[in-house]
Amino acid sequence: MTWPEARATDAGLLVLHALRCAGTISLARLHAITGLDESDAESELIDLGGDGLVTRLSGDMPGWSLTDAGRAADAERITHELEAAGARERVTAAYERFLVLNPELLDLCTAWQLRPVDGVMSVNDHSDPGYDSRVLARFADLDRRAAVVGAELSAALPRFGRYRVRLTEALERAASGRLEYVADSTASYHIVWAELHEDLLATLGLRR
Repeated sequence: MTWPEARATDAGLLVLHALRCAGTISLARLHAITGLDESDAESELIDLGGDGLVTRLSGDMPGWSLTDAGRAADAERITHELEAAGARERVTAAYERFLVLNPELLDLCTAWQLRPVDGVMSVNDHSDPGYDSRVLARFADLDRRAAVVGAELSAALPRFGRYRVRLTEALERAASGRLEYVADSTASYHIVWAELHEDLLATLGLRR
């Protein structure tokens, strides 16, 4: 399905692409991902729904989701955005640098979820603040290097700048004692990082 040009607004693209990268999500989470006011995001969802690109789900996992037509429309729009900006080469280079950091992020998430107790790897119950502090320091070091990649991405396509805001917020909240913002919350560092990874793949038309 061809994207309706009359609806091809920046906000509409942000909403459509958020569903592509994050899956079925609530209006509140859509606000967190895009930074759009909930009323504006809902208005875009209604328009996109009218075009058959998104659908509202109920039941055990309520929220908004892409239709098959919506997924195709997003791929079309994101490719157009990338080529119109002449940004493919820059985004590809940043993605390659992201891939260098990605295994380290996964290792850090494992280190956060498990810790050695008497020589045996056990579930981290966060009863050792010293251990948690050391892992968070490693997250902060990774984040400083990831910020360089983020700057390259946002310079190429400004919408990528939202990830830097969300990653910074997650790390700050974790450092203040809200430990779920490392890997457990839907707004955690790990989840935002995973959405960024998915976004890069979708933007460049790559498969995992």
